[in-house]
Amino acid sequence: MRTNKRTVWFLTLMSLVAVISIYYIKEKAPMPFDGISIFSSDMTETAEVPKKGSSDKQTPVFATSYLFEEMRMEVRDERSKKSEQLNAKMTSPDYTAEEKNEAFEEMSELNKRDSAEALLELQIKALGYPEAFVRTEDGDVKVTVLSTEGHSKQLADEITQYVLASWDDAKKVQVDFTGNQ
Repeated sequence: MRTNKRTVWFLTLMSLVAVISIYYIKEKAPMPFDGISIFSSDMTETAEVPKKGSSDKQTPVFATSYLFEEMRMEVRDERSKKSEQLNAKMTSPDYTAEEKNEAFEEMSELNKRDSAEALLELQIKALGYPEAFVRTEDGDVKVTVLSTEGHSKQLADEITQYVLASWDDAKKVQVDFTGNQ
């Protein structure tokens, strides 16, 4: 049987569309959506009408969450470039075994730091904060937390003590709050 590439690609695409369609049809709950829900029968949930005389400036939480995603993407890009450099160094025949070993150790340290940061973010979220971003540099830990309740010295101290207790390499912890105050 003889088929051309276009037919094979078309059949592959159609089968992929069929699988994804069945997945979304069979799913019990709709996918979470950070913006305004378009296909909602109850419009009171989707649109909040501001009251007259209300001068409080409110920023949506999902817009701040995108800020956290942008920060994560910047860190991922920076670290992936570093990882590519280290990987190139390890596979290149121009370097000695000691230099390749140092590159391997640095790459494993980078992976260890990534996983520790992700774990700390999850643990801080478990404390009751909607979103958290953790970044480490040479023992300095910078924590940015999305807080809808505002911020206080007590909350910052709580996070600082938690980070110092959880992370052995943490020497200095800086906590920043962002979100609705």
